[in-house]
Amino acid sequence: MNLTIKNMDENSVRKILSWRYEKPYDFYNSEVTEDEIKERLDGSYKNIADDNGDVFGFLCTGETAQIPVGYKYGVYNDKNVDIGLGMDPDYVGKGYGYNFCTFIISYIRENYAEIPIRLSVATFNKRAIHLYEKLGFEKKDKFTTDFTEFITMIKEN
Repeated sequence: MNLTIKNMDENSVRKILSWRYEKPYDFYNSEVTEDEIKERLDGSYKNIADDNGDVFGFLCTGETAQIPVGYKYGVYNDKNVDIGLGMDPDYVGKGYGYNFCTFIISYIRENYAEIPIRLSVATFNKRAIHLYEKLGFEKKDKFTTDFTEFITMIKEN
């Protein structure tokens, strides 16, 4: 499967916000609201499309990829490229994650050559953490929100 990065449009945003993950990953479910749509159309989110041009996943960078309470713990003080990502739940757990993440890492490297990549992931998401470790990310900081515990993971060059 070939993936491409596209600018986010309202139809793609609505589709992504409608995705429903199974428990415990339902933590990542969103609601279709005007605020959510506006945030995803602010330029920090990208649509990742499959061969047919359908939404396969998304990528966000910068502050939108950070968990706000992490600032209180100082986990975002270092200079890194923060990324957030999500994949259509129809493809989750079916072996697409490695290629999906490799594609994203390549895109980030093209645009932010020598800057380490950082992501924040809920600690219960063992499946994602295992994948990120396979991709060369290392666990760094841990912090807790009112809802769950997170870790940051860093991939050096």
